[in-house]
Amino acid sequence: MTISELYIYPIKSLGGISVPEVMVEEKGFRYDRRFMLVTPEGEFMTQRTCHQMALIDVAIQGEKLCVWYRHLPDDVLELPLSGGESTETMLVTVWDSKDILAQVVSAEADRWFSKVLGTTCRLVFMPETTHRAVDPTYALDNDAVSFADGYPYLLISQASLDTLNQRLAEPVSMLRFRPNVVVEGSLSYEEDSWAEFRVGDLDFFGVKPCARCVLTTIDPETGVQGKEPLRTLTTYRKWNAKILFGQNVLAKSTGNTPLGIIRVGQSVDVLRYQEAWLAPPALTV
Repeated sequence: MTISELYIYPIKSLGGISVPEVMVEEKGFRYDRRFMLVTPEGEFMTQRTCHQMALIDVAIQGEKLCVWYRHLPDDVLELPLSGGESTETMLVTVWDSKDILAQVVSAEADRWFSKVLGTTCRLVFMPETTHRAVDPTYALDNDAVSFADGYPYLLISQASLDTLNQRLAEPVSMLRFRPNVVVEGSLSYEEDSWAEFRVGDLDFFGVKPCARCVLTTIDPETGVQGKEPLRTLTTYRKWNAKILFGQNVLAKSTGNTPLGIIRVGQSVDVLRYQEAWLAPPALTV
């Protein structure tokens, strides 16, 4: 089994960037979901309720993050990857994570996003000093996470998507599921059972399959919402009232110290399986 694709999403719920290699850090890949849009009250914003966010693309150029609305490509907002020098902070919320200390990026960024999305919002950045804890039910060692929904990494096998697409009238792309790591050469949904695996010299831990939401029904090319693929996934990937697709993953923690680099084409070696996920009740492939 090998890594076929790697993705980062610098601003939560906006466009992703395919990369050939990436630095592994405790909170997630370097630059992954370090920025986030929030309401003036600090509540996180996603495509779930603001579909237009699907049409905002991003790219990294040197030390800058470039952002543009797909239908207005000449109006490019440039942001420092470091979050900038603003001293303004605010407390923000991501699901059950309350009072996360975030840095407000700039008034210019707030104006740009508010205009594009047609609603008042603010862009915030997570400083290295902010520790947002992973759910202690699944954390291994006081693990931290960025502004991602709950875990630093999401892994999906290409075989899992291929099996899903065989059941759909119109196939969907892997981008619907916003993975960080795509693996080829495995069995369909084999990643459900990976408790520990190794890429090069780095160890990763699968903590639980990922429960999917309506965001997967939003076409990343158009921002239009439909019923698939959730409708089909419900027929064969539902377990304990949750629809599962992909595996939430942690990296071996060393605090804020980068762990190393992984690359497309590297081998993935499973070291240990979670027996409970080899064939869970009412869940099929």
